[in-house]
Amino acid sequence: MTTWITICDTCKHEGWDAATAERTDGEALAARIEPLAAARGIATRRVSCLMGCTHGCNVAIQAAGKLCYTLGRFQGDEDDAAAIADYAALHRDSPNGQVPYRQWPQGVKGHFITRHPPLPDSTE
Repeated sequence: MTTWITICDTCKHEGWDAATAERTDGEALAARIEPLAAARGIATRRVSCLMGCTHGCNVAIQAAGKLCYTLGRFQGDEDDAAAIADYAALHRDSPNGQVPYRQWPQGVKGHFITRHPPLPDSTE
């Protein structure tokens, strides 16, 4: 079962200026997360808008049959990227996607926005 980090590549912090910025804050975070996630065996994908604009930068940690989480309010630096990748690895290793709080990397604490139950296996 593949664990995914879905990264909003359109996230922008307040004060972001298209005239001076080479890329969005979300693109910068994605570029930092992608190699760290790959090294941990975690898949990544970029999407345009997770609709959490007031909480940017946003990511979702997902896997089939597991709880899914949206995290936000990241600055997008290397420490944030490492904490996100580390948490995704813990999510991958858990049977249901729930990681005990005491195991959370410090860098994700206070960044959880939503939790979604896994989708049912069928429509019955």
